[in-house]
Amino acid sequence: MSEYITTYTGNHFKPTNPDPELIRIEDIAHALSLICRGNGHVKTFWSVGEHCICCAKEAAARGLSDRIVLACLLHDASECYMSDVPSPFKKELPEYQIWEEQLLCMIYKKFLGSGLTKEEQTRLDEIDHALLWYDLEILLGEKQQTEAPGLHIDLTYEVRPFEEVEREYLDIFTRTYK
Repeated sequence: MSEYITTYTGNHFKPTNPDPELIRIEDIAHALSLICRGNGHVKTFWSVGEHCICCAKEAAARGLSDRIVLACLLHDASECYMSDVPSPFKKELPEYQIWEEQLLCMIYKKFLGSGLTKEEQTRLDEIDHALLWYDLEILLGEKQQTEAPGLHIDLTYEVRPFEEVEREYLDIFTRTYK
């Protein structure tokens, strides 16, 4: 059994001993466009990549900086290399959480130059949680007990081919990466 995964671009990436030189935005965009939100327990396919695109668009619509827009686009990028683990289970896996956090910090450092400040993380979390509210309500049909958070974008949950999602992810990256 190997200690690495082979990425879309052909790199041999070790999620438990990551090399920042092997992190590729093409791998992130491709994999996230194919990974389903909610561990697949949704009424229709909705990719993690699409979710990240919506987060980035919401950040831009709120007038936040390109740095925050890019952070929103990248906030689930570690899932490209580690997959996603449902939150209730992840809470019981402290070592996984440490690896995931280290990898995400490495990704932020590579593409943003540094990790997020507390304020930046707060902005990102606000957007991520707002979109999660709609995911739960619409993708799972799970009635939320709180009022719908206001969004600055139209959220349609229109299923698109993964190639289109991948392309848009890379387009947003190109526009915001400095």
